[in-house]
Amino acid sequence: MNTTLKRIIFFALIIGLWESGSRLGFWTEIILPSPTSVFHALYTGIADQTLIIDLIASFKRLFIGLGISLFIGTSIGVLLAKSKTADDTLGSLLLAFQSVPSIVWLPLAIMWFGLNEKAVIFVVILGGTFVMALNIRMGIKNVSPLFLKAAQTMGSRGLDLFIRVIFPASIPYVVTGSRLAWAFAWRALMAGELLSTGPGLGYTLRYASDFGDMSLVIAVMIIIGVIGAIVDQLLFQRIEKSVIKRWGLES
Repeated sequence: MNTTLKRIIFFALIIGLWESGSRLGFWTEIILPSPTSVFHALYTGIADQTLIIDLIASFKRLFIGLGISLFIGTSIGVLLAKSKTADDTLGSLLLAFQSVPSIVWLPLAIMWFGLNEKAVIFVVILGGTFVMALNIRMGIKNVSPLFLKAAQTMGSRGLDLFIRVIFPASIPYVVTGSRLAWAFAWRALMAGELLSTGPGLGYTLRYASDFGDMSLVIAVMIIIGVIGAIVDQLLFQRIEKSVIKRWGLES
């Protein structure tokens, strides 16, 4: 039995038990709506384009925030790897910030930028920057000394050494950092949109919760989870596996 078939059977079983429990009255609709109600809310949201507009708005914020966080994170990571002073000072600060949930930054972001797009994007940037910086730092620091000595023997120095040897050798860490940055940024986006003025998936989630529309709440949660799983498994996992094999890190 292949993996796809196992997953289909597993989710079919969960949905079947969920629907059966709802029909038998084990819980009320306000506590946990049935799959039928959830899929109806999902269909309605797509049919009237509400959820489509939310998706477009969320992805716009995500692409802007994630792109900026990857650039800033990579730059900081290189700085930490190349400067011991920066690593001892700024590096310790980044480790502390890494443990702070992104939503904690939201009140500060609102005070700085107001309750608007900039505040949400700011939270997304913070969500991805720290983890990207730490992975880049680790990747550069873990480049084999043999590679460096071989390149230096052939006359490679400075920027040429970094471009031709150090950065390519740290690509597996770059891919892993990007994958984690995406995951953290996606979560930060949903947290930020909960207090936004919309549109967006997080905004619709809060709106539905405020009005007791639990079917729509679960429908949005399913969309968020499915998108996260698709991007991670179909994009980042494949890239990561390809890089690992290409770099000889997997037999």
